[in-house]
Amino acid sequence: MTNKVSIQKIVAVSDALLAITDDVKILRNIAWEDHVQQEFFRYDAQRLPFVEYPKYDAAPILARIAAVRKEIAEVPHIKKYASRIADKLESSAYLLATRGTPAFFEHSKDLYGEPTNELENGSSTIIDLANHFDRLFDRVKQEDLGAAVEMPSVSAETLAQKMREAVDQMFGEHAPEVVMDPSLASNALAGRRRIAIRPTAQFNDKDVDQLIQHEAFVHVATSINGHLQPYLKILVEGHAGTTATQEGLAVFAEFITGNIDLDRLRRLSDRVIAIQHAIDGADFIDVYRYFLEKTDHPEQSFQNAKRVFRGGVMTGGAPFTKDIVYLEGLADVHNFLRLAVAKGKFDYLDLLFVGKLNIADLPTLKKLSEMGIVAPPKFLPPWITDKRFLLSYLSYSSFLTTFDSSLSSPFYERIFDKYE
Repeated sequence: MTNKVSIQKIVAVSDALLAITDDVKILRNIAWEDHVQQEFFRYDAQRLPFVEYPKYDAAPILARIAAVRKEIAEVPHIKKYASRIADKLESSAYLLATRGTPAFFEHSKDLYGEPTNELENGSSTIIDLANHFDRLFDRVKQEDLGAAVEMPSVSAETLAQKMREAVDQMFGEHAPEVVMDPSLASNALAGRRRIAIRPTAQFNDKDVDQLIQHEAFVHVATSINGHLQPYLKILVEGHAGTTATQEGLAVFAEFITGNIDLDRLRRLSDRVIAIQHAIDGADFIDVYRYFLEKTDHPEQSFQNAKRVFRGGVMTGGAPFTKDIVYLEGLADVHNFLRLAVAKGKFDYLDLLFVGKLNIADLPTLKKLSEMGIVAPPKFLPPWITDKRFLLSYLSYSSFLTTFDSSLSSPFYERIFDKYE
């Protein structure tokens, strides 16, 4: 039984870390003003964007983190967990202090990694996965996939209304406000209090369902569940250390609900490939043109290139690498869920939704939940509430990992060879 003093110390550490997260909000501090895009197109996309970032003094944040580390040392129950968060907050402060310089890239790698990082299987990299999808798209782009290619025809306002209906139904009095935000680099961004949508964005019907599953039923749900935690309030706020798992979980939600499509996977893969191009020296205009070849949409291509270069160096070599986490996180979450089902650890499925977390945090959070310090999640997406399809899929997926495809592939190869 955890004594009252131990709980008080855990709460104190959690609250101290939570207070620091608000001063190291990365996306907020690397956002571009609207005039940057206007200037870019005023010069016919021939001049590199010019972005100035205000000075960010990391010293006060680093001092606060150092003080919290002393408190962490006194709380063995959460020492590894809290230390990981402190490490990420420290790196986030350094990242913001080096915006617009080559050093920014070093801290971005520390926080999010880079495309050549290995996946958990140890034999493939994130860029391998992106290139795998890219090759698939090239093979099928001329094929009739059974559905017409939908042009974006759903306005941001229409999406907002559908999103309001979805969050009101799921979260009731806890539902976030749905607002328009022209400063977004992405089409939508969700938090506990609000879901922001870029007013100039256009969507198709598939996008609407994807965003509801991704933004509302995962990102908003984990934020609210974290907010409702009785002691460990740090679970309410995402930080760089939780990004891969949170985004991976959200993309997995698109998969398991049947709302993913090739266009969505192409966008995620293109971002990874574009980041690697920038690492290899491509400048903003090069990356903009890369996206333009993919989309034939100048504004969207600018927004995509902006995601790569925000905070970094326009001439190349030092991009913002956050967008690799969507594919990396998807692979990690899928493999974790598959193994959890194979081992019969079904309680870990709900545990993923107690708040903003990384898969590596789960051993600590499981122990804290057994001690009554972490509460069960109040809100779960429908595919977790009713686990029948999820468990069926993961059970079969788990079996396939034991299947040696090299033994059967000659049989299938002979079938295809007969028609070549």
